[in-house]
Amino acid sequence: MKHNKLILIGGGGHCKSVIDVAESAGWTILGVLDRAENVGEKVLNYNIIGIDEQIPEFVHQALFLVTVGQIKDAGTRKRIHEQIIAAGGELANVIASDAHVSKFADLEKGTVVMHKAVINANTKIGMGCIINTMANIEHDTIIGNYCHISTGAMVNGNCLIGNETFIGSGAILHHGITLANHCIVTAGAIVRKSISKSGVNIGN
Repeated sequence: MKHNKLILIGGGGHCKSVIDVAESAGWTILGVLDRAENVGEKVLNYNIIGIDEQIPEFVHQALFLVTVGQIKDAGTRKRIHEQIIAAGGELANVIASDAHVSKFADLEKGTVVMHKAVINANTKIGMGCIINTMANIEHDTIIGNYCHISTGAMVNGNCLIGNETFIGSGAILHHGITLANHCIVTAGAIVRKSISKSGVNIGN
């Protein structure tokens, strides 16, 4: 059975945080895929066992989670997801044991929900998202694909967040706001109105 086994792709700092989350949720981590020059090294207690191009070798052994971080651009995460799917692999959802995900919420594959994050009722989370430590996603909100809701961010109810958007640490989105695709909301920003254009937004 491969469905409690996990291979992580990307061996940087975000990977270390995800390892802690995955362990808390009872996953068995078989190893990490990373750059060729790092093969044979470890990320925390786990061996770097190969590179991205070896994904097809592992599709019958484990599920996959992309552990490359994302702030400005989701391109690398998307590319790796496409490699996994093309190889016939399956993407995991990894949810920390101390996170709360409503039974009425809907999560697409490849998403990680970090420690003490909250995803409330009738919320939809897209593919390949990072819902980071202590982030809060309120009721009836839709988060697009490949978004990163960073540490301690607050997304209030009935918001619509476009694909590949980054919400910085401690940012607050008021109720009912819509954000375009490819937005970056900076840390600590307070967003009171919808944003219809991509780019960096400082809020307030």
